[in-house]
Amino acid sequence: MAYDNVCKYLVEWFPESFARWLLGSPVPLIQLQPTELSSEPIRADSLILLRAQNLILHLEFQTDPDPDIPLRMADYCLRLFRRYPDQEVRQIVIYLRKTQSERVYQTSFQRGSLSHRFEVLRLWEQDPEVLSQYPGLLPLAVLADPENPEPRLRQVARAIAEMEDPKLRQELKAATAVLAGLTWTPEEISRVLGGLAVRESTIYQMWRAEALKEGREEGLKQGLEQGLQQGLQQEAARLTLSQLQRKLGPLPEDLSETIRRLPTEQLEGLAEALLDFQTLADLTQWLEELASA
Repeated sequence: MAYDNVCKYLVEWFPESFARWLLGSPVPLIQLQPTELSSEPIRADSLILLRAQNLILHLEFQTDPDPDIPLRMADYCLRLFRRYPDQEVRQIVIYLRKTQSERVYQTSFQRGSLSHRFEVLRLWEQDPEVLSQYPGLLPLAVLADPENPEPRLRQVARAIAEMEDPKLRQELKAATAVLAGLTWTPEEISRVLGGLAVRESTIYQMWRAEALKEGREEGLKQGLEQGLQQGLQQEAARLTLSQLQRKLGPLPEDLSETIRRLPTEQLEGLAEALLDFQTLADLTQWLEELASA
């Protein structure tokens, strides 16, 4: 659910982008609270309700196929009709990760005489160029081009880098890094996006909190957490070794290998300490003190 929630945050922060994409015009959208539907339990964490004039837009983002989706769409539609009988309801399920499952093509619920239809968008079939036109959809564009992962990721990264608002850049970069973890390797994500500032973003913190709350350790390992941690460690090691070699000259291979294996936190400490190093012996002593600590 953590990846789905990143999309939920994007809708909340960039409703105009989603209105242009899904409705074809920048109509103002007001978010409705799922609690307005009923006091009975519903999956509010995956439910996004937006109201525009005489239309209610119900969005559901799904990482993978869910057999309960058709029933859920019918249930929510009836609840919405009961609460807003004069409003048109448009329901769209947006699948994020490419799959061969037939469930992502299911657009109806039928039981006896009850029949209900809803829309489905498979993100990997969407035009990435269209998504790239709107700021709030840039993170989704990286999932719309699974055949050309790195070029698309670089294009999105450039578009984000050109934005003037630093907070906006940080949040969209974080959302892109999180969603890219559904398709691309951690190495590709880190090489293109880096990650030094991503961990401080609101989106990343929310995503991580959700993943931890749900016990999604496996998801964290295969998603952004793994990519950022591994990428940060490798980049920190590379930069630290480069600084050391500038100051002390070529390093013995055994020392270089020891530094490459240091955790990111210790590499950051070494990057500060090396400013005071004068000889190779200073580096050796620092590593020995670290090992004995």
